[in-house]
Amino acid sequence: MSAVTSSLSKHQENNLLSLFSYARLHLLYKASIHGFTAAAFHGRCDQQGPTVIVAYNAAGFVFGAYTSKDYARSGAAVSDGEAFLYSIRAEKDKPLRVGCVSGKPAFTDGGPGPNFGDLVFLHEDKPAVQSNPGNCFIFQEAEMHGNDLALIEFEVYRVEGLGDLLEKPWRNIQWTSEKKQQLMTSIQNYLPEIKAVNQARVLLVGPVGAGKSSFFNSINSAFRGNMTCQAITGTAGTSVTTQVPAKVNFFRAYTIKAGRRGGTLPLILCDTMGLEENADTGLNVDDVVSIFKGHMKDRYQFSSCSSILEDSPGYQKHVTLNDTIHCVAYVIDTCKVSLLSEKMLDKLTAIRKKANQLGIPQILLMTKVDEACPLVAKDLKNVYRSVYIQKKARQLSDFLGIPLSYVLPVKNYSEELELDQNTDILLFMVLEQILNYADSYFENQITDDQDGSNGPDKYLELSFYVDCCHIHKL
Repeated sequence: MSAVTSSLSKHQENNLLSLFSYARLHLLYKASIHGFTAAAFHGRCDQQGPTVIVAYNAAGFVFGAYTSKDYARSGAAVSDGEAFLYSIRAEKDKPLRVGCVSGKPAFTDGGPGPNFGDLVFLHEDKPAVQSNPGNCFIFQEAEMHGNDLALIEFEVYRVEGLGDLLEKPWRNIQWTSEKKQQLMTSIQNYLPEIKAVNQARVLLVGPVGAGKSSFFNSINSAFRGNMTCQAITGTAGTSVTTQVPAKVNFFRAYTIKAGRRGGTLPLILCDTMGLEENADTGLNVDDVVSIFKGHMKDRYQFSSCSSILEDSPGYQKHVTLNDTIHCVAYVIDTCKVSLLSEKMLDKLTAIRKKANQLGIPQILLMTKVDEACPLVAKDLKNVYRSVYIQKKARQLSDFLGIPLSYVLPVKNYSEELELDQNTDILLFMVLEQILNYADSYFENQITDDQDGSNGPDKYLELSFYVDCCHIHKL
C-alpha cells in the first residue's frame, strides 16, 4: 500500500504553520488519491476537529481555509471566530491571512464540498473552486488565488495543537553522563533469570516506516560508539522488505556488540516486515505467532502468499527457551498516532492477544518524538515535559490497552553523524525496561531442568493478561 504524502514543500509548510501557535499537521485527505468529490472529502474529514484546507493551482498559489469546528453535514451555517482564509506564494515572505467578517458564519456545513461562502472548494465535485469575495471574507482574488480556480491538488489536514511544556516532567530522568554509563553497565551485565537462556530475545513489531530497523541501528550505534547501518531502513509506504531484495521480506535476529571488538550483549533484537493495513500485505498474524514460539529461523524469507508451515524451509521444529520471544516491543511513529486506521489497530490488537496468550510481556515505543513536537526537537530533555508527547502516549495506551507505564518515547538516530548523550540515555532506558519485562517472562516459566538439556517440553508455559489479577495455567 503506497504512502499518502503531503504536497507541501518545507517552505510552504513552515508558512502555513506560522499561522498557528505550536501545531502539527496530519494529512487526512488528498484528492489526487481519494478523489475530487464531496463524498471523498466528508468520508475522511468529518468529525476530525480543527482542520485546514490546502488547495494548489497551476499559478503557484497554495491557498485554503481553516476552521476550528467539525464538519458534520448538519446543513447549518457555522460561526467560528477562529476561522480564516489564507494564501501562500513563493514571492511573498509571509502568507496572506483573512479573518471572517464579524457576525458572519464561517462556512455552511452541508453535503457538498467545503463551502466558506466566498470560496467553495470541490465545486460541483470537480477540481475547482468557486470564488465570490466580499460577503463573509474580504479579499482580492488576485492576491488569494491569482484568478486561477482550477486545482491541480487538494488536501485537508487535521491541525493538532502542541500545547506548552508541563511545569514538572511526567517522568524524572537524569540527563547525565553518569546515568548513561550506569544504564550501559546495567544492560551489559544483565543475566536472564533462567540459566539455560543466554540472551533475551525481543521482537520489534510495527507499521511500515515506524522505525523498527532504525531502532536497532540506533542501539547498535550507541553501544559501538559510532554510527552504523547494519539493518536497512526506509520510509516508503510499503515495507523495505518488499523493495530491497537484500534485506527483503526476511526475519532477522540481530546481536549487538559493546564496542567494535567488544563482547556480545545479552540481548537479541528481532526485526520483521512492517505491518500493513490489508490482511494480504505485510507481516501477518500467523507468522508473528510462529516467531513468538521460536519456529522461525534467522533470515527466513516471508511469502506474500502464505504463512510459514512445518515443512517450509526455515521452519524450526525443535525449540528451546533460547528460541522463543521473551518480550514484544510495538514500534509506533508518534507523528502518525492520530492516523492509525481501524484495520491497523485491529491487526495490532490481534497480535497483542496472541502475545498475552503466550505470556509474553509487551512494551510500546513511540519513535520520532523530535519530529512530532518542535519543543522536543529543540531540546530532547523536553520529551517528558511536552504536553503533546504525553497526550500521544495516553492515546496509544488507550488504543492498544497497554498501561501508560509500558509506553516509552524514544528518538532514533536518523540524519546525525555524531552520537548524542541524551539520545543514548532514552535508548538505553528503553533497553533496560525491555530486559526488566523479559525477566517477567522468565519468572513465569517453570522448569525441572535448568540446564535446558530436555528442551522446551519440560517447560510449563504460563499465560498472563494485563487486565486480569490472576495467572491462568495453560
